[in-house]
Amino acid sequence: MSKLLRRLPVISAAVLMTAVPALASRNAPLIDYTTVNQDMVEKECAKSLARADEIVEEMVSVKGPRTFENTMMPLNEVSVLLGQTFGRYAFMGYVADDPELRETARSQEEAMDKFGVDLGFREDIFEAVEAYSKTPEAKALTGEKARLLEFTLRDFRRNGFGKSKEVRDEVQELKKRLVELGQSFEKTLADWEDSIEVPPSRAGGLPASYLEGLKKADNGNYIVTLDYPDFFPFMDFAEDAELRREIMEKSWNEGYPQNVETLEEAIAVRDRIAQLLEYPSWAAYRVETRMAKTPENVNAFLEDLRVKVRPKFEQDIALMKSTVAKDDPDGVNYWDWRYYHNRQMKEQYQVDSAEISKYFPLDRVLKGMFDITQEMFGIRYEEVKDAKTWNPDVQLFEIYDAASGDFIADFYVDLFPRDGKFGHAAAFPLRSGGRQADGSYRTPISAIVANVTKPTADKPSLLTHDEVETMFHEFGHILHQTLTHAELDRFAGSATEQDFVEAPSQNLEHWVWEPAVLDRFAAHYETGEKLPRDMLNGMIAAKNLNSGIKWLRQNLYASLDMAYSAPGAKKNTSEILTEMHPICGFPNTPTGHFQAGFGHLFGYDAAYYGYLWSKVYGDDMWSVFEENGVLAPSIGMRYRKEIYEKGGTMDGADLLRNFLGREPNNVAFLKDLGLEVDSTEPVGSN
Repeated sequence: MSKLLRRLPVISAAVLMTAVPALASRNAPLIDYTTVNQDMVEKECAKSLARADEIVEEMVSVKGPRTFENTMMPLNEVSVLLGQTFGRYAFMGYVADDPELRETARSQEEAMDKFGVDLGFREDIFEAVEAYSKTPEAKALTGEKARLLEFTLRDFRRNGFGKSKEVRDEVQELKKRLVELGQSFEKTLADWEDSIEVPPSRAGGLPASYLEGLKKADNGNYIVTLDYPDFFPFMDFAEDAELRREIMEKSWNEGYPQNVETLEEAIAVRDRIAQLLEYPSWAAYRVETRMAKTPENVNAFLEDLRVKVRPKFEQDIALMKSTVAKDDPDGVNYWDWRYYHNRQMKEQYQVDSAEISKYFPLDRVLKGMFDITQEMFGIRYEEVKDAKTWNPDVQLFEIYDAASGDFIADFYVDLFPRDGKFGHAAAFPLRSGGRQADGSYRTPISAIVANVTKPTADKPSLLTHDEVETMFHEFGHILHQTLTHAELDRFAGSATEQDFVEAPSQNLEHWVWEPAVLDRFAAHYETGEKLPRDMLNGMIAAKNLNSGIKWLRQNLYASLDMAYSAPGAKKNTSEILTEMHPICGFPNTPTGHFQAGFGHLFGYDAAYYGYLWSKVYGDDMWSVFEENGVLAPSIGMRYRKEIYEKGGTMDGADLLRNFLGREPNNVAFLKDLGLEVDSTEPVGSN
C-alpha cells in the first residue's frame, strides 16, 4: 500500500523549469529522530501551520497582475512545508515507541489535515487562482503547469465553488469531521490488542521456530496476537480448527464496536457531502477523478471479474474438499482455507512453506532486492551507518544515480513489529521531490514500514514467500516515490490516480516468481545452499493454487467498499457485510464485524477496487519484461524513465501507452490469475 499524504485540495506546485532535474546532493540535513519528543512535535507543527498561514496571507494580498510565480508558488511553498512537517513530526504517530508521542503526533496530523481542508474553502484563494486562470500567461500554459491549474480549479469545484456559501460552509465542516473520524478509526486499530492462548497440547502443526518466537502466559500457554507475524502463520499451520476459528473471530472483531460507530457516521457524512455537491453518491464523487471515472465502470469491472473467477473458485473448492474430507466431512469454512491451502502445497506440490522460509533470511532478501533494482534501474544504494532513526532497528539508505554519481534520495527501512506501530505494510512519502526556487531539485525521502518476524539470538528473520512478494511490492512504491523527476509537488512520486498507484509496485511482485531472480538471493540461512530446483518448481507450479479463492475474497473487499459508498446515509454496515459475504464463496463465515478492522475504508474509501484495477496494468507492464528479458537493464531503464520518473505528470492511461508502445489490455492479468484469456480489453472497460 502506498500511504499517500492526504494532499491538500488546492495546494501543490513547485517552480516549473523546462530542464530535466539536476540531482546533485541532499538539499537539507536529515532530522535527528532520536531527539523528537512531544514538545518538539507540538511546537514545530504549530510553527509550520503559522508560517503556512503567513504565506497564504501574503499570496492573497498580492497587488498587480496575477502570475504563476505570485499565485501558485506560494501555495506550493505551503504544500512542501506541511508535507515535510508530516515527515519529520506527524509521521511519528505511525512508528514512535512512546505512546504519548504517537498520540501527540496523531493530533498534529489531524490539525494539519484540517488546515488543508480549510484552505480548500477559502474564497480569497479561489479568487486569486481564478483571476490567474483568466490571464494570457495562464491560457498559454502547457505540460505540468497547465495540468496543475486544471486540477486546482477542479478541486475548487469539487469543494462547492459555484454553489452557495451555505453549501460550501457545510461541506467544509463535514470534511473536517471526516478528518476526525479517520483519525479515530486509525487510532482504535493502532491501539487495539487482542490474542488467544494456545496450550502446548493444542499447538499441533505449529513449527518449533514459530513457537519459540511467541510470548508465553504465566500458565505456560502460548500467546498468539493479531499481529501479522503471529496471525498468518497460525492460520497456515495450526491443526486445531477451533483455535483457528477463535482467532479468526477475534480478527473479525478488531476495532468493534467503536469503529463500526465511527464508520457508519462517516458513511452518513460522506453521503451528505455528495448530496450537497449534487453527486449521485459518495462513490461517484470519489471515482470521478480516477481512471475508472464512474462507479458504474467499477461495479461492471468487479462483476465481470466475479464471473470470470467463479469457475476457478469452484475448481479450487472441489480440490480443497478432497483434502478437508480427511478431517472434516462438513467441508471448508472461512477459517480453514489457509490451513488446507498449506496442506495442499505440501501434499500435492511438495512445497513446505516453513521449510522454504529458511531460504529467505531477511538480510539476503534485502540484498537481493537491492542488487536487482540497482542493475535494472541504473541506481546505487548506500547504507548510512549510525543514522539517527526513531528506533534502533530502523535502517537508512541513500540512493545515487549509477552513471553520474548524483545523489537522488533517502529511504528508511522499518520492518519489525512494535507495540503501537502501524500494523500493516506501507510506503510513506516523508518529503516529496520537486523543483525549488533556486533551481535545485528537492531530494525525496520515503520510508518502508512493515511487520515481519524479528530475528532472535540464534536465528535471523526468515520471510515467507508471501512476505518476500510484499517486500518487493512496497519497494516498488519506494522507487516510485524517490526516483521522481516531476517538477511540481502535486505530481511527484506516487501522486497518480488512486486506481493506478498500485500498478508500478504490483509489477515488481512478478520478480519473486522468476527462477533467474530467486537464484540471485534465495539461499539457506545456515548452509548457504541455494533454493533447490524442485522446491522452486513446486512453488511456481502452485502459484495459482486456490487463486479463485484469493481473488473472490479481494472482490468481496472491493465490492463491500463500493456498497458502503453507494447512495444512502443510513447504512447498517454489519447487515451489508452479511448480505455481501457470499461473494467470497464460503457458506460459513466468522461471527464478527470485519468492517471495524478494514483500515482501507478511510483513505482508500471507494478505492479498494484499485488494487484489482491496477493489477490489470501492472501485469500488462510486466509482459514487456517477459518479452524482452525479466532482468534486461534496457527495459528497467525504460520503466524508470516512463513510469517512475514521470509520477503523476500524465494520466495513467498515457503513461501506460508510452511504456507499452500500444493500448493496454488484460491478457497478462487473466493469465496471471490462472484464467482463460478470451479478450484483449481491460476487464470492465467501456
